[in-house]
Amino acid sequence: MPQPYDAFLLVSFGGPEGPDDVMPFLENVLRGKNVPRERMLEVAEHYQHFGGISPINEQCRELLAGIRAEFAARNCTLPIYWGNRNWTPMLADTVREMRDAGVTRVLALATSAFGSYSGCRQYREDIERAREAVEGAPVIEKMGPFCFRPGFLEAVTDRVQEALASLPDADVIYTAHSIPVVMAGVSPYEKQLREVCSIVNGKLGLPDPVLVFQSRSGPPTQPWLGPDVSDYIRQTDSKRVVVVPVGFLSDHMEVLYDLDTEAAEAAKERGIEFVRAGTVGTHPKFIHCIYEMVAEAVAAKGFQSCAIDCCKPPARPAARPA
Repeated sequence: MPQPYDAFLLVSFGGPEGPDDVMPFLENVLRGKNVPRERMLEVAEHYQHFGGISPINEQCRELLAGIRAEFAARNCTLPIYWGNRNWTPMLADTVREMRDAGVTRVLALATSAFGSYSGCRQYREDIERAREAVEGAPVIEKMGPFCFRPGFLEAVTDRVQEALASLPDADVIYTAHSIPVVMAGVSPYEKQLREVCSIVNGKLGLPDPVLVFQSRSGPPTQPWLGPDVSDYIRQTDSKRVVVVPVGFLSDHMEVLYDLDTEAAEAAKERGIEFVRAGTVGTHPKFIHCIYEMVAEAVAAKGFQSCAIDCCKPPARPAARPA
């Protein structure tokens, strides 16, 4: 019996893999966005601080290796592909590779657990743009956010528990990438984050969770979700903190710089003991969660996708009259 899908595609953000990649990468990321050049140069310095290399691509390779091993152990024979939004391997190149291999229908998953324009709908748009650029491209169906899947929740819980074991009795602070308030207003992003934090704290017998944000990049006049993680640390009465990057799947640049460097320094300045919990990364429960999502979609010959109007992009302000 023919299978409903003949490939699995991991779609991710991408990141530079050397100093000369940094500015072209950031230009890809920020094209068409109202981000001051000063902010772009500031972020470029974050990358240069680590040799111009974002760990996200290597972490995708590690995740893919884990998925391949899990698929093989479960007798799932779908070939696995990988394409990025902003850096090599670019998504259009991967779509072309799949077409040339005779792939016709693809099950895709983006490396974003929560629903927002940039974390969900924009990946759908990226996929359609890549398909439009490749004649005879396969059909690609992107699965939705997976933040409430048991395997993801269990992996996050384990990471918090591991961090608390290294810093007992610390106060737990969850953090996620900030987005514009107007974007948050048309997506389930903040609500999903708060629910996940509450579920994890409930599993661990912890009090009501604290959720903060980080890595904002818009102009100062544009409201973004807050408070900022470093600002929170500068004002908290806590003497010990565990910071949990629940909104990130892997330890990429926003985690390494904004948390391990800036937030850790803010804690040190106040004499606060600081531990940053790991992201789910290649946690076996998370990798198995991905397999389960794929297996369920294959068995059902499809899945319930996001609503066509989900996570709309924020409306841009009208141009001023000349």
